[in-house]
Amino acid sequence: MLDYDAEADRYDETRGGVPRAGAAAEAVLRLVPPGARTLLDLACGTGLVTERLTRPGLRVYGADAAPGMARKAVRRVPGGIVLADARRLPLPDASVDAVSAVWLLHLVPFTEAVVAEAARVLRPGGVLIATVDKDAAHDVGSDIDAILAGHRSYRASSDRADLVAAHAAVHGLEAAGVTRFTGHGQGNTPRGTAEKLRRGYFASWFDGSPATTAALVAALAALPDQDRPRDDPDYRLVSYRRPVRRG
Repeated sequence: MLDYDAEADRYDETRGGVPRAGAAAEAVLRLVPPGARTLLDLACGTGLVTERLTRPGLRVYGADAAPGMARKAVRRVPGGIVLADARRLPLPDASVDAVSAVWLLHLVPFTEAVVAEAARVLRPGGVLIATVDKDAAHDVGSDIDAILAGHRSYRASSDRADLVAAHAAVHGLEAAGVTRFTGHGQGNTPRGTAEKLRRGYFASWFDGSPATTAALVAALAALPDQDRPRDDPDYRLVSYRRPVRRG
């Protein structure tokens, strides 16, 4: 995993900036129930998405485990940011109406613990909203993807939609909704993909030998338009609801 303290100063500019953050925030809000009053944005990073989760009557907070990220976020969401591990939130049971986890679950090996903690802090009728299948979304059918096709595997992905749904069910959450949004500025280039392969950036889905890596890098170097981004990914966002028990 990246050192997110070290990444904080350059994170926004390398992750699609405002267009990508705005698209993510709009998608999250589509899945937040109309009557929700509080939303906690897990792994909020620099707060670029968090500050855009605005709607009348909705109070938004952010939590991040990296001090460097939290320091950036507090400038955007004054008084609304806490330094906290997503598995151990400083909140009582049933205390918020929505929890969002955008671009988090693919990074961690403890997806179920994050889902369990979100379920704990949700009020009845509240929702957990999370991105799923992030790595798979970057396969957009481009010439880059044609080269990588035989080497992709998402079996070990911690944010697989079926896996997240199973964790949600174990912790009493029911499937509630789904939407998509564009990952602006995240289209891959041949040169950039080759460099990421060399650096082991794709460890979550690629486990090739040095010889295989060298062959793929050579094939990518032969593609035209080395610095032209291919299509942006289309991210999937799902929600799971804590039922309201009647009786």
